[in-house]
Amino acid sequence: MIRLPVSEIITRIKNEECFEAVAEDYSFTLKIDEYVPYVCGAVHDGDQFRRELWDNCYHTQYERWFEEDPCTREMVKSHPILIAGCDSRFEYDLNRDPENAIFEDAWGKKLWKEPLSREMVDKSLAKHTAFYSVVHALIELLEQKFGTIVVYDVHSYNWRRWDREVPVINLGTSNIDNERFGGMVELWRKSLSELQLPGVPETTSKINDTFFGNGYFLKYITKTFKNTLVLATEFKKIYCDELQQIIFPEVVAAIEEQLRVKLKEHAEAFYKEHN
Repeated sequence: MIRLPVSEIITRIKNEECFEAVAEDYSFTLKIDEYVPYVCGAVHDGDQFRRELWDNCYHTQYERWFEEDPCTREMVKSHPILIAGCDSRFEYDLNRDPENAIFEDAWGKKLWKEPLSREMVDKSLAKHTAFYSVVHALIELLEQKFGTIVVYDVHSYNWRRWDREVPVINLGTSNIDNERFGGMVELWRKSLSELQLPGVPETTSKINDTFFGNGYFLKYITKTFKNTLVLATEFKKIYCDELQQIIFPEVVAAIEEQLRVKLKEHAEAFYKEHN
């Protein structure tokens, strides 16, 4: 992996170079091993939180971790194209539009002891803008090259806050073209329901049961690129103890190993049908 300015990352994408880089400010990573018609994204994987914000934040490190999506990058690390956030969503949320990317309150609790200065806000929003400039360049190039592509937008969610049984995997589809892509959504849901996970009796998978695919990552790509399907894929946090902050590496590894096959198979089926 090399450290590159965003302008150089975009230049390498346009030149169809294979590389693995971290942004110059360490806000996100991008790996391109091969140019293929599918992308994996893990926008909430990161937990970095700028030192200058620590003393002004009411939320503890654990409270921030609880709302982040640890290990989602790990789940799709073997795939050829992977973009992942490195910063905590508590600094700026890549899955929200720029106007709402910086929280004032987070999950019912005030976030900042004192309002952020314009300088602090601008510093965070510049990273949000840089990330989406790379996303734009990447999807634009892939659509031009392949005609149609699919993006796997990987997240996780806290199941203990629900007062009912919730699925192990939820697909959010309210902002995609379901008439056009509904068959591929169902194929992905069914494939995920066949995952065999340690300590999980049944891998239930449902559509729009807990979340509806309202994230900005999905919306931005879907609105901007008409031949790209984004599949917002949320894993219930069965791969960790969310109250004790303990990761279960055997579950993460099982997800990664099976997605290595299942995700590629789905991407190939999507391209075959929609190209």
